[in-house]
Amino acid sequence: MAFTAPAVMKAWQYSAASGGIEANMKLNSKATPPPAKLSPEQVYIEVMSMSLNPVDYKLPEVPFIGGLVISKPASPGLDYCGKVLSAGSRVDVKPGQFVFGRLEKPSQFGTLAECIVTNRDGAVPLPEGVDPDSAAAIGTAGLTAYQCIVPFAKAGDKIFINGVLVVQAHSLCKDLGADEVIDYKTSDLTKALGAKGQIFSLAVDNVGTPHGLYPASHHYLKEGGRFVQVGAPVSLSAMYTLLSRMLLPGFLGGGKRPFQFLNTASKYDDFAQIGQWTKEGKVRAVIDTSFEFKDGPKAYEKLRTGRAKGKIVVHVTDKP
Repeated sequence: MAFTAPAVMKAWQYSAASGGIEANMKLNSKATPPPAKLSPEQVYIEVMSMSLNPVDYKLPEVPFIGGLVISKPASPGLDYCGKVLSAGSRVDVKPGQFVFGRLEKPSQFGTLAECIVTNRDGAVPLPEGVDPDSAAAIGTAGLTAYQCIVPFAKAGDKIFINGVLVVQAHSLCKDLGADEVIDYKTSDLTKALGAKGQIFSLAVDNVGTPHGLYPASHHYLKEGGRFVQVGAPVSLSAMYTLLSRMLLPGFLGGGKRPFQFLNTASKYDDFAQIGQWTKEGKVRAVIDTSFEFKDGPKAYEKLRTGRAKGKIVVHVTDKP
């Protein structure tokens, strides 16, 4: 039997990004859902919970480019947990099954809406006992953490992770397993790492600053240690820095440790492993705040402050 998509859906949509997408969002109770026709590897999903990422607003707010890559009106959001309404012939999940995952990139039909379409790699069965909010919070952040650490580290390795934290998050980092937290506001981060010697097997940079962190990495990374960059400021100078790190060899002034820029990509098996670890309590998604659907713009206002100590979740439809 052919699947019939809902005639309309509720969605928070923006048609302009000037002044911030949250300032332009409008709740549309009769929004047009994604097309019902699926490819063999696509899944049509009713969203229960979604979580926010900075790229949700950063990409559409980039002048000119944001308007080109995302059709309007658009709903923001990549990460979700929801229920399968229809699935292509090459997809493992079935209608009625609860799943979690992400959209591969920002698009017109984001997860701050009742219905989305994603691909096979972005729709993984929800493990029994895992709360939908926690599953929705895995998404891009969980997958990025997995892909920048698991392929490059083994048990017993020391890992340095560069990230911007509010003061109140220091205790949270310790609670999550960090051995030490260095406050970049009171310490010279590069010097502090160098003083420790070559003890780290992996460095993960989620920020892209300070700029000297990679050139000095041979002072704190072991021989064969790797520097993985995940985040970077959105600017031409940041792009130049990134390209020079990727292309300039050490004997010409480049870094002396292998450099890799991580482009997070949805992978079914990676999501499945994270879901299993979440079920077993080996990892957990940290949620700062949960908002109801009617307060979608307020969720993005909170995200933009940079003060969230964890993921921000929005309840889109009722949980089962």
